[in-house]
Amino acid sequence: MKHIKLRDLDVSRIGLGAMGMSHAYAGAGSDDAESIRTIHRALDLGLTFLDTAEVYGPYVNEELVGRALRGRRDEVVLATKFGLVSHTGRKDGADSSPASVRTAVEGSLKRLGTDRIDLYYQHRVDPGTPIEETVGTLAELVAEGKIRHIGLSEAGPDTIRRAHAVHPVTALQSEYSLFTRDPEARVLPVLRELNIGFVPFSPLGRGFLTGAIRSADQIDPADFRADNPRFARENFAHNLRLADEVAAVAGEIGATPAQVALAWLLAQGDDIAPIPGTRRVGRVEENIGADAVRLTREQLAKLSDLPPAAGETHTEAQMRLIER
Repeated sequence: MKHIKLRDLDVSRIGLGAMGMSHAYAGAGSDDAESIRTIHRALDLGLTFLDTAEVYGPYVNEELVGRALRGRRDEVVLATKFGLVSHTGRKDGADSSPASVRTAVEGSLKRLGTDRIDLYYQHRVDPGTPIEETVGTLAELVAEGKIRHIGLSEAGPDTIRRAHAVHPVTALQSEYSLFTRDPEARVLPVLRELNIGFVPFSPLGRGFLTGAIRSADQIDPADFRADNPRFARENFAHNLRLADEVAAVAGEIGATPAQVALAWLLAQGDDIAPIPGTRRVGRVEENIGADAVRLTREQLAKLSDLPPAAGETHTEAQMRLIER
């Protein structure tokens, strides 16, 4: 598999998001053995970039990843996230206070069974703690060898600049796909100005772009997508037509819709490393196969010209945690 640089951090240009193995999706946590096989298969195929977070579960996803990496820790760039679990007693969600960050990192190190975290993200911007204080604490953790690189998630341009002024930021993780183009106008230009890498999560539109979901009735009420506006009945038909356009391009080149959606993302720059999530071996093989897919200039233009998806990317409460 080809590699790229997130600033100066070398990663496979397709990563693996582990969240759905333990959290949020229907069936999560039901087959840890298959999830571990999926991680092992990804590593065997040359994937080196693995993503988790303390809030997934909470905690159980990091524990699962830690079990999967026993004896193979040095094969991966291991990323995890802090800030959506408060370790200081806050009741209002995001907590990136220095005391909470220091408690969080010790817990993640223990659960992951490692002595260092390669890329440590602030999961969402904490409006109650100046970003300078948070990044200052992270810089101390870099000096102590507990983390190697600092990341942000769903941060806006001003926060990115302020954070980067304290200590170099290696990567920003935010939602980006053919369904979610928001970062292009304001965020990507800042990242490229500052030489910060970009890690798109939900690069397959939470499964919508794979073509596997044809009706809102397929979504289990226990699945977090049941409340997602993109999957609401009033938006579903419009968004299904967009997924069908992706499928049409896939049919032209003998690829799958998921591979086409990932190939489009990869074509947006050599500083982008998407992290599609799955808990199944077959799916991780399919996603990694996108590394070899080449879209023509005309196909890229056709996909780029698709109209915006209908509905917000998150619920109203979740949107309040995102900096635009």
